[in-house]
Amino acid sequence: MAQIYENYWKLTLEYSDINSDKFIGTLKIIIDFIDSEKKDYEELQNLVFSRYPKKDKASTRKSINQFVKLGFIKDLTSYNNESIDFLNAKTNRKRKSIFSQIVYKYSDFNASITQQQKINQVNFLIKTLEEVGKLSKEDLIGLMLVDIQNLKKGYLTKSEVEYYRNEAVKIGFVKRKYNQISYLTNLLKKLDDIVFIKNVLYFEDDAKMILLPKQINKRDNYLHRIYKNLLKEEVENKLNDVKCMIEKLSYPSLVASHIKPFINSNEDEAYDPDNGFLLSRNFDILFDKGYITFDNLGNIICCDELKDDVKNYIKNYKLDFIFLNEKRLNYLKYHQKHIFRGKSEN
Repeated sequence: MAQIYENYWKLTLEYSDINSDKFIGTLKIIIDFIDSEKKDYEELQNLVFSRYPKKDKASTRKSINQFVKLGFIKDLTSYNNESIDFLNAKTNRKRKSIFSQIVYKYSDFNASITQQQKINQVNFLIKTLEEVGKLSKEDLIGLMLVDIQNLKKGYLTKSEVEYYRNEAVKIGFVKRKYNQISYLTNLLKKLDDIVFIKNVLYFEDDAKMILLPKQINKRDNYLHRIYKNLLKEEVENKLNDVKCMIEKLSYPSLVASHIKPFINSNEDEAYDPDNGFLLSRNFDILFDKGYITFDNLGNIICCDELKDDVKNYIKNYKLDFIFLNEKRLNYLKYHQKHIFRGKSEN
């Protein structure tokens, strides 16, 4: 086993929101400073401090050094090309992907403006996740003790993960390094295509393959058929044909789309036709994934992540008010709060 270092993963971050003005603005100040070919660190600190005042210069240095730790800049003379792409990103979704790329390729938690070590903890962690399939929060804590430079293969096996997890417990690492652990888990939540489910880290596709079959097994196929038939009957009674509730077209295949997702519903909710809309596949995907929701009048609300061409295509559609009874409106409240992807735009 590689040697254990209690302080090895020294991640500290000043800003938690990568889309905030403080994060983006501080990065731009640093890049503009590097482009000016100035090298006086004190001058850079003053520039950042004047734009984003802190309680002291130590906090300002922390806000600068976080961009070295995350991999955006190398020192006072250079930065990675992707940093410009990050600044120029037009959407939060694209910015997240570029952020993930930068952190995976260049991050080094122990680096600073004055010290470069070229140790990439996130790359090591992701490769370990690829090897073992999932990592509990306790596993991640154990990984923070690993001296990566002594591991030429660049990842841990399942048995090695277990070893470091047990060592972290043995030395009481959590109590002493709570902040660093919190910074790491918050950082991982910002990366593309990995997810925490009940404090366990997965690749998103793996999580679907591993966890969704357990939910599918709970579905009663016959009750689900009845659920869909009741939706069809309702639409036929109100529109004189089986049609999409939004587009009002008689597609050969329509989806009984849950408002409150099946996996979050109890048995009564799961097969309640009022917990559903009969939709075309395109609208089902948008609604199911939270890219759109509806207000109490049936108007479509789009999330900011949805591209303009899609918004323009669906802007003239709405869910007919005849389908919005009191029970459906209550289910919609759940969808608006828990499934919809955020800031709304009519």
